[in-house]
Amino acid sequence: MSTASATVMTRLGDPLAFKRGPSVKNRLLCAPMTTTQSNDDGSLSEEELRWLTMRAEGGFGMTMTCGSHVQPVGRGFFGQLGCWSDDHIPGLSRLAAAIRAAGSISALQLYHAGERAEPFPGEKIVAPWENEKKNVRALTTDEVGQALDDFIQSAIRAEKAGFDGVEIHGAHGYLPAQFLDKRNQREDGYGGSYAERTRFIRDIIDGIRAVTGADFQLGLRLSPERRGADMAETRQFAEESMLSGKIDYLDISLWDCFKDPDEEAYKGKPLIEYFVDLQRGDCKLAVAGKMMSAAGAQQCLDIGADFLAIGRGAILHHDFAKRSIEDIAFETVPIPVPRSYLLEEGVSPAFAEYLSGLWKAGVAD
Repeated sequence: MSTASATVMTRLGDPLAFKRGPSVKNRLLCAPMTTTQSNDDGSLSEEELRWLTMRAEGGFGMTMTCGSHVQPVGRGFFGQLGCWSDDHIPGLSRLAAAIRAAGSISALQLYHAGERAEPFPGEKIVAPWENEKKNVRALTTDEVGQALDDFIQSAIRAEKAGFDGVEIHGAHGYLPAQFLDKRNQREDGYGGSYAERTRFIRDIIDGIRAVTGADFQLGLRLSPERRGADMAETRQFAEESMLSGKIDYLDISLWDCFKDPDEEAYKGKPLIEYFVDLQRGDCKLAVAGKMMSAAGAQQCLDIGADFLAIGRGAILHHDFAKRSIEDIAFETVPIPVPRSYLLEEGVSPAFAEYLSGLWKAGVAD
């Protein structure tokens, strides 16, 4: 029986307990977002610290970082936060402490861009399979093992830095999602069949569980559409992951919770409904995708999500969580907004420049 069948109405301000680690004080998560505002070496910048601290102070129950790359070759954008070196731990410690002091629980998102990378000079882009047109070479089997270990070591650094947990970014066509892609026909146990294509993420999960504490939280982000994602397989892997007992939450990135799926066979009901009906065990389900009002966020809870990852709303209002909990009629200001408005909301000039191009293109990826 799915959680969606529960008769007790869940409200945005209700707390939520996980299998491991601290509970969140409400159902609103500041979603992981590309910000382009950390230092060139991957270390924490004052701009990134201010941005995330303001969201924690704005009432979000959980505050998650942007994707933090686990290898230099895995950097997906300039100005990206890093977790591939022990040199990053002091900055990450400052960040985790600031989030905690603001009353929010903290999560570091672990990330490798794979084919979508902007690597450091001298690094060649790598992916599960070769793509000559994009100057991408296939990872060797040894390099697959190294990437796995680097995800695991980055989780160890996050725990040392004081984060409550980490989320594996397995969505949006980045490296873990590329392993899931049916085009991945590797012959070394990490490609071909469904079981072998899901092995990379499963090995990361097992590895992190083996080396972190009993209360360290672990989440997984998946996406069901675009960039090689398959709806049926995403649903299958999502349910298997939730029932495994190894992750504490699954974060489904839907771009728009209420739209019809892209795949013709699934059209006819909102995308969110294809995930709230899955069995979860003791795992919690978060959804992300254009919740721009308190009422829209509440609707996602009513449909059956456990908690909500707020992206654009958190950019436009650092206190989206507080406002939404206090006033069900709250709606975000319309896009576009003046750059001066973004700066007042803790968005750095570099992040504001990135958003300007992103929103003009209508892209939410």
